Amino acid sequence: MGDIILEARHIHKQFHDPVTVQVLTDITFSISKGEFVSVIGKSGCGKSTLLYILSTMDTDYEGELLIDQEPMTQKTDAELARIRNAKIGFVFQFHYLLNEFTVLRNVMLPGLKLNQHSEQEVEHRAMERLKMLGIDHLAQKMAYRISGGEKQRVAIARALINDPHIIMGDEPTGNLDNRNSDMVFDIFKQLAEEHNQTLLIVTHDQSFAQNTGRIIEMEDGRIVRQ
Repeated sequence: MGDIILEARHIHKQFHDPVTVQVLTDITFSISKGEFVSVIGKSGCGKSTLLYILSTMDTDYEGELLIDQEPMTQKTDAELARIRNAKIGFVFQFHYLLNEFTVLRNVMLPGLKLNQHSEQEVEHRAMERLKMLGIDHLAQKMAYRISGGEKQRVAIARALINDPHIIMGDEPTGNLDNRNSDMVFDIFKQLAEEHNQTLLIVTHDQSFAQNTGRIIEMEDGRIVRQ
């Protein structure tokens, strides 16, 4: 543990539709490098809204967000998009792989978009991530030809391609059976313990959360435990 990778300071969020509803109230916490943190709470408590803000995709809030100790306020959409691509890896409930591409190409896409390495180097890095997750044998398969559990592992490899400061997950095991859920959890745990990867995972799965390094519990838009 050491450097603070993500920090939320007094974040408030309201929806106006048409009446004003307070969705998040005074959210304050920080996550250090290498932490494996889960966010739990009942449906509608504000977990996904919070993740949307923390991932810089929602900028309509009060308070401060810092990623890698850099404030995210006052940045243009283009600057935020670049920070997202370079510093945040995403794993969702649905893998969002592109069926018309191979597994390898899917993993390469965020690396090509960041444009920091040659295509050859991005391909090499993608193969390294696939190897790390034990799925390099799938590299040349079309994305639609692999199983659900395999797709989620490919999504994790894609999230890792740019060496993100933090991986954010929104119910990444929500669409998987128990065996594949356990496999995804084990991958996350290994990333945190062996590679010092920082993870912030929103989940409904209590057993998943109980085994993470730290739980942030939300209720009615507030943090009640962290």
